[in-house]
Amino acid sequence: MNPYPGGQVCPVPLDQLGDHFRRYRLRVPQAVTAMAQSLRRWGQCAPIVATVRQERPQVLDGFTRWEAAQVRGMTTLLVRLIDVDDRRAKAAIHGLNQTGRRPHELEEAWIVQALVREDGLSQIEVAELLGRHKSWVCRRLALLEKLCADVRQDLEVGLLTPTAAREIARLPAGNQSEVLDLSRREPLNGDELSGVVRLLLGSVTARATASK
Repeated sequence: MNPYPGGQVCPVPLDQLGDHFRRYRLRVPQAVTAMAQSLRRWGQCAPIVATVRQERPQVLDGFTRWEAAQVRGMTTLLVRLIDVDDRRAKAAIHGLNQTGRRPHELEEAWIVQALVREDGLSQIEVAELLGRHKSWVCRRLALLEKLCADVRQDLEVGLLTPTAAREIARLPAGNQSEVLDLSRREPLNGDELSGVVRLLLGSVTARATASK
């Protein structure tokens, strides 16, 4: 018998919660600290949301509360269980996090990329599933897939902003590392970075024209 029936709210031991979907949310230490203080003062005001995989609740919404509860030394949390497939689970991660700390562009990009590359949905289908426009889906996908590995890594660990990443994505992969190295050496503002990208794009275009 399934000890975690869908559609119900029940207390679940922290060590029984799973992090299968954790990769779609950034860790924000400051948010965990603030949530730990809230739990100490007010207790848990709303259940976290999870779906069962392999007889274990996997968190979809409430990762900060989960981590803060561990900091506080709590042993259980109230969990609302929903019955969804993996596609709907990813959509739920996006939809449930529209209040409080809204999804970061990188988090949205991870979800979009997973729905397209892992679940085989078209960009139009992803847009319908997430309630977004196709151009929004295209931009989120491009945020990851037009970037070279070094730029993606800096973006994921917070060393590069999504705005800077989108600017660098305008360049061919071979020039992206060059700009990344420059941004690591020099604290470029947005206008300066755009200027460097324009110069490189002009150089690439000039070389392409000369070779014809």
